[in-house]
Amino acid sequence: MEALIDRLRPGLVADGGNLELVGIDADGTVRVALQGECARCPARLATLRVAIEEPLRRAIQGISEVIAV
Repeated sequence: MEALIDRLRPGLVADGGNLELVGIDADGTVRVALQGECARCPARLATLRVAIEEPLRRAIQGISEVIAV
């Protein structure tokens, strides 16, 4: 999972943000921390769904959702 997040990270870093994997719950919920500009960005929910959740769900079976904590 961390390797996949590392592949997503450059786009976030380019915009002044970052992403940290906080944990994965037994029900398939992935918890991430948006950092830097990503934490304050008005488009953070779209980024979370499109740029983070969709690629993770395509790559890893069993992910139910991705939430920012």
